[in-house]
Amino acid sequence: MAAANGTIGGITTQLSPLFLELASFSTASVGWDEAAAAGAWLQVRASVLAPALRLAEMLCLAMSVMLVLEKLTMGAVSLAKVFRWRPKRRYKWEPMGEEADEEVGRLLFPMVIVQVPMYNERQVYKLSIGAACRLAWPADRIIVQVLDDSTDPEIKDLVELECRTWAAAGVNVKYEIRDNRSGYKAGALREGMKHDYVNHCDYVAIFDADFQPGPDFLMQTIPFLVHNPDIALVQARWKFVNSNECLMTRIQEMSMDYHFKVEQESGSTMFSLFGFNGTAGVWRISALNQAGGWKDRTTVEDRI
Repeated sequence: MAAANGTIGGITTQLSPLFLELASFSTASVGWDEAAAAGAWLQVRASVLAPALRLAEMLCLAMSVMLVLEKLTMGAVSLAKVFRWRPKRRYKWEPMGEEADEEVGRLLFPMVIVQVPMYNERQVYKLSIGAACRLAWPADRIIVQVLDDSTDPEIKDLVELECRTWAAAGVNVKYEIRDNRSGYKAGALREGMKHDYVNHCDYVAIFDADFQPGPDFLMQTIPFLVHNPDIALVQARWKFVNSNECLMTRIQEMSMDYHFKVEQESGSTMFSLFGFNGTAGVWRISALNQAGGWKDRTTVEDRI
């Protein structure tokens, strides 16, 4: 190979044949490396990525079929319940306290504790506490436990005053606070169950601060637990006081109606597991304890 000459800053330089040969070899090596890398990548795609994607596709299709079948099954079960199956027919249910002897009938009512957790609920604290205190149940067989985690001193004073007002009216109201908000709602529920007076209770009803149960709530739900020892939870359906305010509230109500009417009713009918909604439900305390009580390790407030 002939030598190449050049001039840099007026100085004549001469590139040797060896240098040119090395430069040519380096260029060829880069080209070979790119081709080899491209070939290796194609081989990885063909042997690893493509089978993995095909497997993922099959899994997604299988899950989609399972979801469709689940929805169809839940819809069929829910539709069947419209015509035949009713909770009071499927499970034993008898009204409470219809014995001729009033004293005997009163003693047949189990002890119930009603938990009302709240946090700075200035707008609704009176409504929720009042609704819980108006529940139709013998006064000596019910405890209303207000679990106040409020950080606003003014609101705490208002909540405590409301509890004292109902206590003066003869309602067994317990106003409970904590030094910290560890565990948030689940932590408050857990701490509330540690008080000695809870040991005398058989069932616990839970209502968030923005819920207003009707006076007959316990009369409608507790008999399912009393007459069916295998039932651990009775979950009530939600209704919204402002569902017709606008299109958004109507859509939200329709979504919750589907959840309660289709998902939860079908799950109960088929003896499948379904989640507690965190409020408007009654638990058998022994079942709650067997499950380990309330856990606060997840971002969801109330799970057992």
